[in-house]
Amino acid sequence: MTSPVSLSPAQAAARLADFTVIDVRAPGEYASGHVPGALNIPLDRLSEAVPALKSASARGALLVVCASGVRSTRACDILSAADIDAATLSGGTSAWEGEGHGLDRPEGGRATWPMERQVRLAAGSLVVAGLLAGVRRPAARWLSAGIGAGLVFSAVTNTCGMAAVLSKLPHNRAPQSAANLNATLDALQG
Repeated sequence: MTSPVSLSPAQAAARLADFTVIDVRAPGEYASGHVPGALNIPLDRLSEAVPALKSASARGALLVVCASGVRSTRACDILSAADIDAATLSGGTSAWEGEGHGLDRPEGGRATWPMERQVRLAAGSLVVAGLLAGVRRPAARWLSAGIGAGLVFSAVTNTCGMAAVLSKLPHNRAPQSAANLNATLDALQG
């Protein structure tokens, strides 16, 4: 499997009208600001969207976006396995906004921390909790060791189980996200 085509924010901005843009972040992250015109299909729901994305890719190019480019690269790999060509935005919405391109922020969209920041907070908190609890109960230090091992595994495999769990939390879910996904899939097939 080859790595997906990666476009810089400038390259993507110049051709934005040519793309169907798919944002694979959690709905809460998407609601806090996304590339103009992007449709939200969370990475954990991408397999449900494959038929609609196949239909959309037949009509034009797909650009997959996330916060930093990690999840969008993973999404491109999943799509490639389904014979769907898609490009990824290098550096994600962070790089997009960093280069001065605007993000759409829906009315009433709440600010949700990027998933990477949520993972750092959760992992750091669990490591500290394990070390503090280990003062009274030495076996509690295994919590810190487990989190450390999970982070190493995450880096080696370029996946993140903690992000998958955190994406299920209520603050990362937009209201009626199932209905929103169904509407997005209908729009892609139309």
